[in-house]
Formats: sequence, C-alpha cells, structure tokens
Amino acid sequence: MLLLAPLCGHAADIAVTALFNGKAVLVVDNGKPRTLSIGQSTPEGVKLLSASSESAVIEYSGKRETLLLGQGTRLGSSVAVSSAGQVTLTADSRGHFVANGWINGNTIRFLVDTGATTIALSTSEARRLGINYLAGSRQAGRTASGIVTAYAVKLDTVRIGDITLMNVDAHVLEGDGPPQALLGMSFLNRTAMMRDGDTLKLTRRF
Repeated sequence: MLLLAPLCGHAADIAVTALFNGKAVLVVDNGKPRTLSIGQSTPEGVKLLSASSESAVIEYSGKRETLLLGQGTRLGSSVAVSSAGQVTLTADSRGHFVANGWINGNTIRFLVDTGATTIALSTSEARRLGINYLAGSRQAGRTASGIVTAYAVKLDTVRIGDITLMNVDAHVLEGDGPPQALLGMSFLNRTAMMRDGDTLKLTRRF
C-alpha cells in the first residue's frame, strides 16, 4: 500500500459544515463532505484534532487552526489565511452580478437577485446537482412568467468565494426557468451587502 502525504506546495480550502462533540463534517477543496472523529484525517490529509458543538481544531501540512461552524480557511505549507467569509463581485456589462459557486459541493453559476426570496433553481439544474426536489414541499411560485409549480428544499451547503452557509432554503421551479440559478435572499440575508459602483462585497454575518 502506498500512502501519499500532502505535497509541500499544495494549499487546501477547508470548510466546517457541521459540528458535534467529538466529530466534525469537513469539506476540502469543494469536494464531498466528510464526517471525521477526533484523530481521523480526510484523504487529502486534513486531520481533526478536536471538536465540540462550537468549534473544531484542524491540522494540515503542519499548520493548525480553529474554525467555527460555517467558517472556512486556506491552509498550506507556507500560508495559513483564515477567512472571515467574504467575497467581492464585479458587475457584468449589463450591470448584473454573477458568481461561480457550489451547492452541496457541485459547481454552479449564480445570478445575484435581491428580488428572489430564496435560491431558485430549474428542475434540470436540480437534477444535475443531485437534489431530490420531488421530496420537497410542493408550492405555487410566482415568477415574471406567471405562476409555476415550485418545490421547497433545503440545501446542505452553499458556497460563494470564502462564504460557506449550511441549510439554505431554495425553490426548484418546474419548467425551463430560471435560465440561471438565482442567489436569493435566503443566502443574501445571512451576509452584509455593500455596493460600491460596479462592485458588490458580501460578508458573512451568521
């Protein structure tokens, strides 16, 4: 059996998505969430040193750091930059703010929409992400095109830049729309939003 240690020059993005006494759920480099007990390590080499319902102490490539629930960090052999949860977006040519993100560890491109009460996804996007939306509560949703059938779901994790949030409300809309996933207020309400011209800064609040 060949055991590979983390390469010295590699840095890893690590987020804590759930905490328990003696256990923590970690997401490394936007991969699959992994539940670790104290002393265990992820395949990438991130080791859980201690965990409580409030925080976890992790070690990677010789660096240790304490993370709170939902907090992320970037650790490597030469840097250890803790993130308070912040991202800055730049408007496109139409004045819209778009962002690459992740839902449950899968990549997605969002359109920031303060008029949407929750994150909104099309059924095709939900299937691509592996979301069992049919198990959600069936509701009537109002869109610019009229009333459509929508399914209320909970997303385990949603990440934009250095902001990772858990248990985020979303709606999956039947039909072809929305053509792009909408980053609505169920995510944005948990951040402080500051717009300055063509830039929008989001800072995680809770």
